[in-house]
Amino acid sequence: MSLELTYDRLGSRLRAIAGTTIGYDRFGGRPRSFGSHELTFDRVGNRPRAIGPLGIDYDRLGNRPRRVGPYELAYDRLGNRLRSIGDIPIGYDQMGGRVASIGGFAVVYDRLGSRPRRLLPPEGTIDVDDTSMVLLFFVLVVIPWLDDD
Repeated sequence: MSLELTYDRLGSRLRAIAGTTIGYDRFGGRPRSFGSHELTFDRVGNRPRAIGPLGIDYDRLGNRPRRVGPYELAYDRLGNRLRSIGDIPIGYDQMGGRVASIGGFAVVYDRLGSRPRRLLPPEGTIDVDDTSMVLLFFVLVVIPWLDDD
């Protein structure tokens, strides 16, 4: 069983993770929802403050998330790449540019290696709980969106 990632017609924007839809704002740049979980933003509308019931806290400068709900985020020494969410490790490919794993999920890319196409869960995993899905969404959509901002 794999979790399929679905993109829009142009193939540029992730629209669903395993059938759970991702909603964007009117202009299509900012994620607004993941399934039934609405994203709430700060007053300016630049930083997400919560994904459904999971609040997002930022560092002192307010530019890098440091906590999602009860999960503390850890970054590499330079603070560029997310290394873990709580006890869930985030792995990268040998070049360090692409996410290769999220917890036990392997990230499989398209032929050109530019877009994730599916997530392979750890052996024996049948169901993925709601919190895990939200954390996958956070790593695949929210973090790259924040980095582009």
